[in-house]
Amino acid sequence: MKAFRAGPMALGIAALFSGSAVAADPAAMDWKSVPTKTVTLFYPGQSTFQWLRSADHPGAQMVGGGQECVTCHKGQEEKLGNKLVKANKLEPTPVDGKNGAVQLSVQVAYDAQNAYFRAQWKTRNAHPGEAYPFRRFDGKEWKPYGNQRLAAAVRKGEQPPIYEDRFSIMIDDGGVQNFAQQGCWLTCHDGERDSRKQPSADQVKATAFFQAIKKADVRKYLPSTRTDALASWDQGKSLDEIAKIKAAGGFLDLMQWRAHRSNPVGMADDGYVLEYRNFDAGKNPFSSNFDAKSGQPKFMYDAKKSGKKALAIDDIRKLPTVLVRGQNTVPFDPNAGWKAGDLLPQYVVSREDAAGSAADNKQVKGVWKDGMWTVVWARPLNLANPDDKALKEGKVYNFAFAVHDDNMTSRGHLVSFPVTVGFGAKATIEATKLK
Repeated sequence: MKAFRAGPMALGIAALFSGSAVAADPAAMDWKSVPTKTVTLFYPGQSTFQWLRSADHPGAQMVGGGQECVTCHKGQEEKLGNKLVKANKLEPTPVDGKNGAVQLSVQVAYDAQNAYFRAQWKTRNAHPGEAYPFRRFDGKEWKPYGNQRLAAAVRKGEQPPIYEDRFSIMIDDGGVQNFAQQGCWLTCHDGERDSRKQPSADQVKATAFFQAIKKADVRKYLPSTRTDALASWDQGKSLDEIAKIKAAGGFLDLMQWRAHRSNPVGMADDGYVLEYRNFDAGKNPFSSNFDAKSGQPKFMYDAKKSGKKALAIDDIRKLPTVLVRGQNTVPFDPNAGWKAGDLLPQYVVSREDAAGSAADNKQVKGVWKDGMWTVVWARPLNLANPDDKALKEGKVYNFAFAVHDDNMTSRGHLVSFPVTVGFGAKATIEATKLK
């Protein structure tokens, strides 16, 4: 197993961050000279855009008038999270032991080329969540194995809880109305996964708007892309109207560091929220490891480097689980003597395959130690891609942070109220300019 442990998770920071475009290695910077801001993240339950405007919410009139969430809830994040994480009207499927809040330490700096972020938080569990749901061979077929803790199959004990930890940054440059006041609650709606009034797959499939955008489920979106006052999931505007909103800058940047699907190759993905939670143009560092037609994996572990061609359930948390193309993989051999219980990852990860705007976040690395993740991140300034928010000196941005922890995804995250971040400008978090 020694060869396996020395694989992709042990890649050197210098090797990952090499290249002329790098002004500074964020992992080697003197972060002690950069002020730290502590932001409380909390569990939101099913407090959607629509719920906030309903009669069930005492502050509905204020929300509808564009008031800031912190008008009523400043300093109440931990109290709210600890309440919402338990069984209540906004949490019909509580998860035993789930934490309601976490303290996120944030540092921001910049130079002539990049913005630099450093984030730290304690994990709910005494181990890093670096695994992602697998495919398991049952003797005949490769079937999905493992899921996040909100999934019905996990709650019923039919699947084990397996999911990667994540750290997300959402950015608005002033182009999205009310984001500065209400943050990510503009993106969370009735109908989304694990939320209120979730439609069936057949209902989504039969909806003209989702046929037009070629999506099979409901995910984050902005109210500006819907036709009715309550921004219903199925009442989408035309593709031409949405394209005009995007061209005018009416979207949010959404970048996600993923412990399984991006961290092993020193990256984070890059996306945006508009009519859906989209990825930027190009290619992510992760792609499916399964052929949809054959139902067979594309890659397996290289036994010469990994010590085995597949994992077993007992290997999780003992060995790195990621498949990194060209480092610990070989093409899948259907005649390799597979046995029931063999596990292969759903995704294969590759730094070399990442391309285009989707690959902008090329300098990101997370390290888990003593119960805490530390993620360092470099984001190029002045990006000109039509699906990015360009960070520029002299400007203030509205940020929202989120952490997915404890084998959770979708609404199981911990979120912040919006926070202003300034680069050479006054804000709640003022980035330190590097000399």
